[in-house]
Amino acid sequence: MRSKQSGFWQFFEFIKFAAIAVAIVLPIRMWVAQPFIVSGLSMYPTFKDGDYLIVDELSYNFREPQKGDVIIFRYPVDPQKYFIKRLMGLPGDKVEINGQEVTLKTGEYYVLGDNRDKSYDSRAWGTVPKKNIIGRAFVRLLPVTQVGYLPGAGIKI
Repeated sequence: MRSKQSGFWQFFEFIKFAAIAVAIVLPIRMWVAQPFIVSGLSMYPTFKDGDYLIVDELSYNFREPQKGDVIIFRYPVDPQKYFIKRLMGLPGDKVEINGQEVTLKTGEYYVLGDNRDKSYDSRAWGTVPKKNIIGRAFVRLLPVTQVGYLPGAGIKI
């Protein structure tokens, strides 16, 4: 026979557990890392459609993005959309945008997809402002055969 009091304490313990879990997970999800699923082939062969990544949102608070980093960012033309590309130009670099050579200003970044022939990137729509950068590809979780830390790092494209 179960008492009403033990049922109450079980419910209380469940609520306490849920509150602690939310207090731990929510800040991590909001400010440290978040999931990202690759859509499309603009980063092929480095990433394929459906690859599941964890995005490091913290590093760029302590260091500047570097050439070659694979970044996830809000598309400048429509910030509701997220893109993944390789960082190829930093502030002060000269790059070609829409057939014209320009020097990147402070806070401007030039990105390209690894699959240059199939990528819609800075060559077409311009630079990515630093405020649009969410973070860098930190871990690939899927496909399981390609699980790894800093996927795409060190690849010369």
